[in-house]
Amino acid sequence: MLYDLHELQRAFLTPLARFTDSGSLLFSHPYSPLAYTPVSRHMAATYELLHRLGKDYEKPAWHLDETEVDGQPVEVTVETVLQQPFCNLIHFKRAIPANREPDPRVLVVAPLSGHHATLLRDTVRALLPNHDVYVTDWIDARMVPVARGPFHLNDYVRYVRDFLRWMGPETHVISVCQPTVPVLAAVSLMAADDDPCQPRSMVMMGGPIDARESPTQVNKLATTKPYSWFEDTVIHRVPSRYPGAGRRVYPGFLQHTGFVAMNPDRHVQSHYDFYLNLLRGDQEDAESHRRFYDEYNAVLDLPAEFYLDTIRIVFQEYRLPCKTWEIDGRIVDPAAISKVALFTIEGELDDISGLGQTRAALDLCSNVPEDRKEHYTAPNCGHYGIFSGRRWRQTICPKIADFIRRA
Repeated sequence: MLYDLHELQRAFLTPLARFTDSGSLLFSHPYSPLAYTPVSRHMAATYELLHRLGKDYEKPAWHLDETEVDGQPVEVTVETVLQQPFCNLIHFKRAIPANREPDPRVLVVAPLSGHHATLLRDTVRALLPNHDVYVTDWIDARMVPVARGPFHLNDYVRYVRDFLRWMGPETHVISVCQPTVPVLAAVSLMAADDDPCQPRSMVMMGGPIDARESPTQVNKLATTKPYSWFEDTVIHRVPSRYPGAGRRVYPGFLQHTGFVAMNPDRHVQSHYDFYLNLLRGDQEDAESHRRFYDEYNAVLDLPAEFYLDTIRIVFQEYRLPCKTWEIDGRIVDPAAISKVALFTIEGELDDISGLGQTRAALDLCSNVPEDRKEHYTAPNCGHYGIFSGRRWRQTICPKIADFIRRA
């Protein structure tokens, strides 16, 4: 019922969003006589703010058509190389000479936590000059027909293992936030089998490996509510207008509401500043706001099975650090890993994955030699700052590149 009410709200707001978009152009376009009236800038700013508050945000494009390799600009093409019902493996193919020594092959595992993989655009952009980059591009669950079956957290682990096997030996894997858990599980199972396609190195960034360490508001919500509350309250069925009609999901709009509720004052101030920037004609700051919220407001639905498994296995029962997680009849034990170098990264001010949650992987992987383990805590850095923005580009990404080449 809640999903249907949300769709009704969208149907109501769509014509309003179109009207305000047209109104903004009417008072700002250089060919419109209304753009030269005394109140034109105020009207255009008001209409655009209303438009952005009411519009529907679709999955953004990657906008990574070019990078620089060896000081020269090269074309980048995004191609899908492997398809699964809930995820596509995409490759950022660079137009570099075939006889050039290959760069390290990197699998970036994007989070399945409400946003599209394009949230990692800045991550990929910084890696492209020196790495051959592949990314997991998760599919909105409302677009997956029920006939394709369910998707559990264990299926996520299998996907990661399949992608690593497809990419072959000498691959390096970078997991950002939520996927640190299934990536560590997948590599643990591969190590137990002495799989030749184990990655050369693992980089784990801001993830809940052991959510008992420095619990945040996200962790506390998962532990103060019983499992049944999540199943009864936040799981809904996809409406009939989508290919996944009838599928049980955790809707993206609920996740987005949760994101905003964590820092409501910050978002209100951001929109007010956007309005003032439009009034002042500060187009650079206004465009920065647009880019951020085009990404932040574009959300996808999560399969209900995956979401509920994550609540129970990761945040309530801590099965990975307690070594009680069973997949296909086998216990997941990170101590089986001995050949894979490990680099953990945390943000000092991370309010989603607290300090120590990611670093816990170093202790769990007890058989990885100490000289092949590394940790970095980014000072004065929040959750998003460890994979996007100035600190990511200038400090964290160079550390990862150096670690990968040493591995």
